[in-house]
Amino acid sequence: MYRHHKKRELGSSELVSSKLYDQNGFYKAFIKDLNKAKSRVIIESPFLTKKRVTSLLPTIEKLINKNVNVIVNTKPLDEQSFELYNQAYWSIARLQSIGVIVLFTTGHHRKLAIIDSEILWEGSLNILSQNDSCELMRRIVSVNVVGEMLRFTRIKKWC
Repeated sequence: MYRHHKKRELGSSELVSSKLYDQNGFYKAFIKDLNKAKSRVIIESPFLTKKRVTSLLPTIEKLINKNVNVIVNTKPLDEQSFELYNQAYWSIARLQSIGVIVLFTTGHHRKLAIIDSEILWEGSLNILSQNDSCELMRRIVSVNVVGEMLRFTRIKKWC
């Protein structure tokens, strides 16, 4: 009656802790994670707006002052919409002026953040531009899942 099951090893499919957030709760939780960052923060956001970047600048500046590497990956300016071009230009210049490394990926549309190779935020919310839209983000705590994302997106080559 009883079957013997083989013991499985946990790999990249390990059981992980995750929690979903909508646009109303995301930024409070995200900023809490940012404030605890010790070595590196990577944010992938295809679009950037002055309003959203300005709201995150104090936190990002604190990270830079603590010698945390902050990397932002976004669309190149020539792929920004006419309406967002000037805001993206201002945002990129402002981020670079405080020491953020800004990278550009053609055809970029990923929305994610990685904090200290331990926490992955992924979903539909453009972290550096979200304003008035219904979005979701999942917070995953897992060194293995973060490593998988770094390899899959080839972000690892920047770090």
